[in-house]
Amino acid sequence: MPAHTPAAFSADNRVWLCRGALTLTTADGALAQSRSLPLPASGIVDFQDVGEIDSAALAVMLALLRRAQNENKTLVFRHVPPALQTLAHVYGIDGLLTAQV
Repeated sequence: MPAHTPAAFSADNRVWLCRGALTLTTADGALAQSRSLPLPASGIVDFQDVGEIDSAALAVMLALLRRAQNENKTLVFRHVPPALQTLAHVYGIDGLLTAQV
């Protein structure tokens, strides 16, 4: 079984890109790494290149939203995988994670 690349955030033309697996084993590292970046100027966090996900991805998204709120900024999540949207719905937080397609 191939090793999963841990999730990481990068800035590309004012948008944050999240790539790799965003799971219980990688979420802490991804969140810590995101703290080294200023929030995206556009307010967009793009999940198009996210691989494996679990409910820990929701925790990361909520932490990013809290950070944005503390910094008086707005975040929008784009290309949220359907499985992650389903998890958000099951947990009753889909309204907090407004996603653009």
